[in-house]
Amino acid sequence: MAAFGGNLPEVLDDTTIANPQTSYGAQKVIGEYLVTDYTRKGFIDGRSLRLPTIVARPGRPNLAASSFASGIIREPLNGAVSNCPVAFETGIWLLSPRRVVEAFIHAHELPAASWGAGRVVNLPGITASVAEMLAALKRVAGAKTAARVRFKPEARIEAIVKTWPARFKTPRALAMGFRADDSVEAVIRDYIADEGIKLA
Repeated sequence: MAAFGGNLPEVLDDTTIANPQTSYGAQKVIGEYLVTDYTRKGFIDGRSLRLPTIVARPGRPNLAASSFASGIIREPLNGAVSNCPVAFETGIWLLSPRRVVEAFIHAHELPAASWGAGRVVNLPGITASVAEMLAALKRVAGAKTAARVRFKPEARIEAIVKTWPARFKTPRALAMGFRADDSVEAVIRDYIADEGIKLA
């Protein structure tokens, strides 16, 4: 999502122009242009996917600005407190690890003709606020688990995250056969199953 920035519409779509506002985003867009250019020249058959925030990533928290999005699910399910650095009304465009793995495999297996000259696609996802994610966690794992998330604002993280778009229309990706998760609850249940977590 770092490919986008600046004065954005409420809902982005396949015609929204990339306008990164960070070095991180600029480097991503540079990579997309190179993949498209090398494909046009016949050097490669390249495909670029613009990923939603991937939730919930396994492993440990890291320094990425998006780390909290996984942490507010992963850590509570593992019995640990998780500090959320952004306001609970903050919206996130998200996709599960299962779906993103499927997306990479699907992107690889699609015939070149399916892509045409456009070698970049915004993957489908679902929009959820932090509050909605916590409500889903409470429904799946109980109030005690959800209560392990604490609001601890961090201005640096909030400044980054508030620039990320949270709502997309992705007709091209859907027409190409990419798919989103059904719900935040499904994302959480899949994470629990994949990680073998035992709920109390």
